[in-house]
Amino acid sequence: MKKLLYIGILLFFTQWKAYAQQDPQYTQYMYNMSVINPAYTTNDLGMLNFGMLYRSQWVSALGGPKTVTFFGHVPINEKIETGLSLISDRIGDGAVKETNLYVDFAYILKLDDLSNISLGLKAGVTNFETDFSGFRLPELQDDPVFNSNINNSFPNIGVGAFYHRQNFYAGASIPNLLSSKYLENRDGITGLGSEEIHVFLTAGYVYELSSNLKIKPSMLTKMVKGSPLTVDASLNALINGRFEVGASYRLEDSVSAMFNIAVLPALRIGYAYDYTLSNLSDFSAGSHEIFLLFDLDLLGLNKGYDKSPRFY
Repeated sequence: MKKLLYIGILLFFTQWKAYAQQDPQYTQYMYNMSVINPAYTTNDLGMLNFGMLYRSQWVSALGGPKTVTFFGHVPINEKIETGLSLISDRIGDGAVKETNLYVDFAYILKLDDLSNISLGLKAGVTNFETDFSGFRLPELQDDPVFNSNINNSFPNIGVGAFYHRQNFYAGASIPNLLSSKYLENRDGITGLGSEEIHVFLTAGYVYELSSNLKIKPSMLTKMVKGSPLTVDASLNALINGRFEVGASYRLEDSVSAMFNIAVLPALRIGYAYDYTLSNLSDFSAGSHEIFLLFDLDLLGLNKGYDKSPRFY
């Protein structure tokens, strides 16, 4: 078992060097948009939107990534929205841990009565830890890369832009502008791992077929230097403003099924399952993702979900 875990961690570091892609993957990205784009706004004055998302990736593969994300944002006035996000990513049953804490600031520019564009700034810190205690493999136990643990913190900043019209949104963001080296050359040892810049493009539209049925196509594109292009294309159907079902395809990687329900006017619960299409399907039983979303009306204005680009 530990041998499999060791190999998994080694492959993880090798992937960092070869593909330079570290940010967690999200299937239900449209419901935690502020995590990847600091300019994301809801234009819903007095409404605090917050929630959490848990993702278990490559289930049944020993040491598969597990991500917990907390996020929230609230309009301060008609021109300013602020947000907070906490992302905890664990790989190899705790052998590698990354924690990101960020604060967001967005300034809204009104274009006309129906549309606006917001510009956002993200700032925070990333803590990176490794714990290789217990790795006892006769054939690899002398590997110096795994003989010491790491606990380092790095500052980071990000930027974004978000356009929002009545039934359409589009965004572009770079949540990590600074490239930090997690493992460096020490005592003649070449360590692997660095944080590369990630570019995200998002877009979504709502077709209102009737008062009880809305079709919501959306897309996310992620670009990282040295890594294959990631494209998620999703299609959801919102029924009676309460039930939502959908499907998603991640280019050359997976297909997904999604479902969420508003169990209360201020609480929505969702689930997604990814079926792996790549070679990892031989070792993985897919990925699971759940989220909880809350809306708290701070001013008693009772505007509800419908103003938010997540639910319109």
